[in-house]
Formats: sequence, structure tokens, C-alpha cells
Amino acid sequence: MDWKYQQVTCPQDQVSSAWSPCTQHGRPTIVVKFTRTVCGPCPVRDLCTTGRQGYRQLTLNPRPLTEALRTVRAEQAGRDRQADYALRAGVEGTVRQALAVTGSRRARYRGLPKTHLEHVYSAVALNLIRLKAWWNDRPLDRRHTSHLARLELALAA
Repeated sequence: MDWKYQQVTCPQDQVSSAWSPCTQHGRPTIVVKFTRTVCGPCPVRDLCTTGRQGYRQLTLNPRPLTEALRTVRAEQAGRDRQADYALRAGVEGTVRQALAVTGSRRARYRGLPKTHLEHVYSAVALNLIRLKAWWNDRPLDRRHTSHLARLELALAA
């Protein structure tokens, strides 16, 4: 992407023909188009686009957002993402259980003291549920069974 001259070059060294700043779904974007004469006879067109119009069209974020995304992705590529995700997955399981069991997405009461008490009771309830599962050697996570698999099990029985 050449932001200064408002052009995009494809992997086959073809230059875009149109650069149009616009708003899509309430957000600023840039629509870039290549011509049919460039994309039509291209030998790798099937790898580049599945569009039936005969040309490639890209929708880009504005320059500051694009550069911010590139920076974050470069930082994430350098770190050990599996270890970070494993830690996050454990916390997300707890949050999901809290929302499913206690319905704590919205407070039932007004005022900080009552809301705080509700959160304390929710935490106690979750801890008791987890202790019961641990004492009975029952896993907390239920494995997802699709509707089709359940029907198959029901028919087999």
C-alpha cells in the first residue's frame, strides 16, 4: 500500500486503478479497485479473488488504524501466544460460568453496597459449585455435543 500516492500493488506487480475514501457501516474506510483488464487475464486470479465481477476490490481501514493493527500483530507474533491464551482460557471459563450460573451480567439491585453483596454471594456460590465438582471428581467443563450427535445417540439406544 502506498498511502502517499493512494495506490495498492498486487503480488503480480499490478497497480490499483481507484482509491475511494468512504463510510461503510458508520466507519471510515477506503475502497480500492483493480480494473478488469488487469485482473481478467491474470494467471493467479483464482488465488487472489473469488469475485464474479472480473476484478479485485479491497476494503481498507484508514492509515492510522492499519498501522496500529500491523504493530500489534508484529508484537503478538514475537511472543509465545499459546501460553498467554492458556491463561486467558482459564479465566474466560470462570467468567462464562459466573454469567451462566448467577446471571451477573446485570445487577439486580441499585447502590454499591447491595451490588457488592450480590457479587460476594455470587462468588461464594461459584466456589461451592466448584468444590462440589472437585469433591465428586466431576469435571467442570461439559463437552459440547452437537444436536446431530445427540440424535444419533438417541437413535442408537
